[in-house]
Amino acid sequence: QVQLVESGGGLVQAGGSLRLSCVASGRTFSSLTISWFRQAPGKEREFVTAISRIVDTTYYADSVKGRFTISRDNAERTVYLQMNSLEPEDTGVYYCAARRSGYSSNWNSYDYWGQGTQVTVSS
Repeated sequence: QVQLVESGGGLVQAGGSLRLSCVASGRTFSSLTISWFRQAPGKEREFVTAISRIVDTTYYADSVKGRFTISRDNAERTVYLQMNSLEPEDTGVYYCAARRSGYSSNWNSYDYWGQGTQVTVSS
């Protein structure tokens, strides 16, 4: 079983930055693909970014390319999401999710989820 705990959300002005963290329990962290999804009020959950198991290949939604960076520290069992040049459209609850196989942008295919952290970007 894997437990995920996110932190780092908050209120920031447009153009600002935040760094989210996702800490995972368990001994097999490096074998997990970790993704971030977000959900705005009244909208569907959407893929933001992922870092694959073992080889650490990264993937980004077009809307965040060049602004967001995902990274992982296997020793700390933590994945980070550095978010720069934030826009009001980035507002939502950000969820960390994990799966024991390769990359997928489909939230239905993830087995483990954190509780979410709120990100609010004011204009």
